[in-house]
Amino acid sequence: MAGTNTEKPSGKAEQKKQAVKALKPKKEKKEMLAKAPVQKNEESKENKKAEIKSEENKLETKNEDKKVEVKKVKKSETSVVAENLPVSTKVGIAICKYISQKKVDKVIEELEQVVRLKRAIPMKGEYSHRKGKMMSGKYPTRAAKEFIILLKSLKSNAIQHDIEDPTITKTIANKGSTTYASGGRTKKRTHIKIVCKQKEKSKENKK
Repeated sequence: MAGTNTEKPSGKAEQKKQAVKALKPKKEKKEMLAKAPVQKNEESKENKKAEIKSEENKLETKNEDKKVEVKKVKKSETSVVAENLPVSTKVGIAICKYISQKKVDKVIEELEQVVRLKRAIPMKGEYSHRKGKMMSGKYPTRAAKEFIILLKSLKSNAIQHDIEDPTITKTIANKGSTTYASGGRTKKRTHIKIVCKQKEKSKENKK
């Protein structure tokens, strides 16, 4: 059997070479260990970012699930109410009778003509005769302006509730609270309510 060489190197040069060879793997290990934490830190940061994004996505999905679609309550009629308008109760009743059972758009146009003194409102009393289908009439411009404002708000309510061709079905004018001016005079005030509904289609159109 061939014997193994167990003798230690006698020369100093050989001892130095073996020491350098033994140190090299230790240095390589240290360098690898120094690089490894940097890579681990970068990987951990990326993992944390991915976890945060996944949590945000989960929260968004939960919020979307919680959101409930609010359905609009479709109404067949709308109304507008005004209290203590600076209108005479007598004039308010006359205009309410005039606009009843008419379309809102048509009534607004006619009241604008009243403001321009081109159309009169039929009124009972000692008034002069006017043109049109009436005997006596008057041009209540101030009251007409107040009614136009109410009818425009009524029209916007009808559009909001998807009411097509709104027609005025009910009009109410009642005496308002009495307000006093200088010299013991009283100011005229009136409560007004206007209701409109969707125009019902005729049987022929339904067929």
